[in-house]
Amino acid sequence: MQTSSIACPTAGFFRRLAAWLYDLLVVAALLMLAGGGMMAILALAQVLGMSVAPYQDISDFLTHHPIVNPLYTAYLACVIGGFYGYFWCKAGQTLGMRAWRLRLQNTDGSNIRPTQAIIRLATACFGLGNLVVIFDINNRAFQDHFAECDMIVLPKPVKNKKD
Repeated sequence: MQTSSIACPTAGFFRRLAAWLYDLLVVAALLMLAGGGMMAILALAQVLGMSVAPYQDISDFLTHHPIVNPLYTAYLACVIGGFYGYFWCKAGQTLGMRAWRLRLQNTDGSNIRPTQAIIRLATACFGLGNLVVIFDINNRAFQDHFAECDMIVLPKPVKNKKD
């Protein structure tokens, strides 16, 4: 779906915040699945003979081991980045953005590229970059400027009247 940003207004702060909060629930569920999957893999490895000594259990091993902890954190960060990057590049919308009729796109209406998604993730500052929207005359967030894209509000769908 390609939509020109000329015909559609850019998204304001509160609409972005609502979509972000909606997506936060989805991301929390994904992190639970990713964490549970890693725990299951390590539990299987422990059954097959891997030792987590001197740690109390697998959870203690994941959170306190000097090498495993940063790797596990990077894994979870990749899950989050993968969620946003996939949806932004594939359709221009995450689930929260779809619910609030928002779309992330280039100025010509095309989907953003993976490099733009990475730039957007790196400059979003955990969502705080959206505060710039309050002060920007064009309703562009900090990450929108750096990734050279726009977040627009899609028009309401037209319902066909049945005669």
